[in-house]
Amino acid sequence: MQISSSNTYASAQQQVLPSTSKKNTQTLETATQTNNKEITKEDKQSQESTKAIKTNTELTTSEQQQVSELSQIDSQVRAHEAAHIAAGGSVVSGGASYTYQKGPDGQLYAIGGEVPISSAGASSPEAKIAIAKEMQAAALAPANPSLQDLKVAASATQMEAQARQELNLEKSEEQKVKEIRTYSNNQNEINEDKTRLGVNLSA
Repeated sequence: MQISSSNTYASAQQQVLPSTSKKNTQTLETATQTNNKEITKEDKQSQESTKAIKTNTELTTSEQQQVSELSQIDSQVRAHEAAHIAAGGSVVSGGASYTYQKGPDGQLYAIGGEVPISSAGASSPEAKIAIAKEMQAAALAPANPSLQDLKVAASATQMEAQARQELNLEKSEEQKVKEIRTYSNNQNEINEDKTRLGVNLSA
């Protein structure tokens, strides 16, 4: 199963970050935007080595406010992804990864994150139902699920419904087989009774 969607993290300062998906893999992600330039993972090392970190005393009032906002966003994003991991159980297929922005103090702050989850390995309807429930729990674990989280939860709900249909069909087929066997056994018993009755009469 493939799911690809984007989400908006629950904050007035946050915007959509696109997510990518692979076969049987989904991503739970949060996204946040500030007025600072976004830093990619590739830029992280080079920028850290070329720009010194400033202390609060070297920052303007506006810069200090930006740092405070970034620090708060960083905490929210990390808590959001930690909630996904804690509730995801076996469907979590990797650790959280983050997108960073550099603050006016030179520090890097997480402004977005994602946790990969996978529905692979579910072959039986029972296994699919169990995995779907774990996916729902993982997606809805944060206090403020993002749009992406809600889409993943909806997908998991659909997966569970389909698995239950499969399970009901299997049970229906099993019941039919059971009824046929019961009928066949009854017929065999009737035939045996007739045979015994014929033997007694002839004797």
